[in-house]
Amino acid sequence: MKLTTRFACAFLALAMAPGLLAQSYPSKPIRLIVPFPPGGPTDIHSRWVAQQLNVAFGQPVVVENRAGAGGIIGTEAAAKAAPDGYTLVGGNPGPLTIAPSLRKQLAYDPVRDFAPITLIARNASAWCVHPSVPAKGLKEFVALAKARPGTINYATPGVGTVGHLAIEHLSTLTGIKLNHVPYKGAALYTVDLLAGNMDFAQIQIFQAAPYVRDGKLRALGVTAVARSPLLPDVPTAQEQGVKGYSSYNWNGVLAPAGTPRTVVDRIHAVLSKSLTNPDTRKQMEAIGYEVSGEGPAEYAAFIKAEIEKWAKVAKAAGIQPE
Repeated sequence: MKLTTRFACAFLALAMAPGLLAQSYPSKPIRLIVPFPPGGPTDIHSRWVAQQLNVAFGQPVVVENRAGAGGIIGTEAAAKAAPDGYTLVGGNPGPLTIAPSLRKQLAYDPVRDFAPITLIARNASAWCVHPSVPAKGLKEFVALAKARPGTINYATPGVGTVGHLAIEHLSTLTGIKLNHVPYKGAALYTVDLLAGNMDFAQIQIFQAAPYVRDGKLRALGVTAVARSPLLPDVPTAQEQGVKGYSSYNWNGVLAPAGTPRTVVDRIHAVLSKSLTNPDTRKQMEAIGYEVSGEGPAEYAAFIKAEIEKWAKVAKAAGIQPE
């Protein structure tokens, strides 16, 4: 065979490779790393992803919970995995958009080391106080905090979580000083808030709504850009004068950087189709989620914007990287 003919054949094979890979993928089980314990939002959404891909591809999707260091351990493992489409990771703001501002040494780069696939959904929270706290809305709470600087305790799931930075962002924008009390999870501080042992906390709207409706907690505002149908009478921060404020937890799915774009697009096509299903949307919205479905380019831009946002918040709040 002449050299030019061999070159032409090789070039044709390379040109066809992505298409052939997409057609044959997957030919073995897929691993989906969840960088948090079972039962949380990232785990729940990741298992939903696993179910959709299993049905669409006919291959097992094994969910592997690798919790630790606020999601960093599992996220790092995914970043270092082979970029062949057989390792995915459940995305969460903690290890992807907040950790870069709070960790001096991070063994992965959230932008460089991942190929975003699909942003599944996001959910906002409600700022809640025990009914004994003499504040009916955010403005009254701010006035109270200014009158008692550093004496109002607020709970979060830990240093560097969305709940932590979201409340620090609120404090910076309103000029108040609160006392941070980190817990090991939202369930623990919710119990203390209900008992009156904690003053203020941020609770996911779906979880807060029953307590608010029963009068066990008072919601001062929601962190979303629009009111939640689960708490329609509770105004947003922006409605109460905190302009430009919003804070969401969110979940998505990513692959290691270098994963073939044909594989990324194929996975996104499956998830995007599922997220347009009216029944799926209704089920997610019923528990307080805003369904997204944004694809690789949009999800990548979202992550970059969130990293920049939380970096500014951490700097303004004087939080030093550890």
